[in-house]
Amino acid sequence: MTPVELGDVSTNLVWAAATVYSVALVAYSLDLANLAAAPSRPIPAAGSTTAAEPPARRRSKPRGVAQSTTLLGLALHALAVALRGVAAARAPWANMYEFTLVGTLVAVVVLVVVLRRRDLPFLGVIVTGFSVLALAVGLLVFYIQADGVQPALDTYWLVIHVGIAVASTGVFTVAFAASVLQLLRDSRDGATSRMSGPGWRWLDSAPQPRELEALSFRLNAVGFVLWTFTLIAGAIWAEHAWGRYWGWDPKEVWTFVIWVVYAAYLHARTTRGWDGRRAAWFVVVGFGCVIANFTVVNLSFSGLHSYSGLTTGP
Repeated sequence: MTPVELGDVSTNLVWAAATVYSVALVAYSLDLANLAAAPSRPIPAAGSTTAAEPPARRRSKPRGVAQSTTLLGLALHALAVALRGVAAARAPWANMYEFTLVGTLVAVVVLVVVLRRRDLPFLGVIVTGFSVLALAVGLLVFYIQADGVQPALDTYWLVIHVGIAVASTGVFTVAFAASVLQLLRDSRDGATSRMSGPGWRWLDSAPQPRELEALSFRLNAVGFVLWTFTLIAGAIWAEHAWGRYWGWDPKEVWTFVIWVVYAAYLHARTTRGWDGRRAAWFVVVGFGCVIANFTVVNLSFSGLHSYSGLTTGP
């Protein structure tokens, strides 16, 4: 097959993966609906020291469909990324479309790993829903044909710098989903008027807020380490390409802003006692900065990271 044909096959596989993820999204949502219809567990009183028993692994048809379709979508997704790389004869993350493609792939991989250990269908709803939306936007808005790259990008630093940024973004996505679930469960436990209704009963089967906070913290710690390498590798690449480590380019500034936000979160969480809802909202703000960096900064600001109207890098 020619590179153009391989690129077309890759695009079709992305559409197929997005379709399968949509089925998984519906299945995860039905699984949550089943939880809402199930008898509720008693909610521990505020300040209670009694440890809640972890929920047993459930068997349900929607849950099985969700797991199977997530794995099928992941296989199609991974094949699409691989063929995109073969068609372009380079690492497949040199523009916004490819960054979207690989970033969502990493997020789904992390989701699959987390769900093998914990029964958290809400994470499946968030991550598959986000992946479907991101892939649709990538295909309809960011898509460009698989091709070579500008000379400035034809280097192994593309693999290192952007590849690590893609991986960290995927990890941050799942951590964000865990923090959202933490906020919802905490509101349910606090018996707020909005969250105390039977429609939110599925939250009773979710892990305790502290467990979700610990999960989010571990994921964010991994993402932060990867983002640190992204910042360092970007500075080294900038020195090789432009003769300086730092030049206040919009992408450089926002990459540093994200690093500062997550560094502040980790510092406040570990040394200043910022836990619970404050820590969760910190994660939400951090992920908002990541999304703003990829969308607003890429599309609204011009700089040395812009090539042919599409920005390369995170």
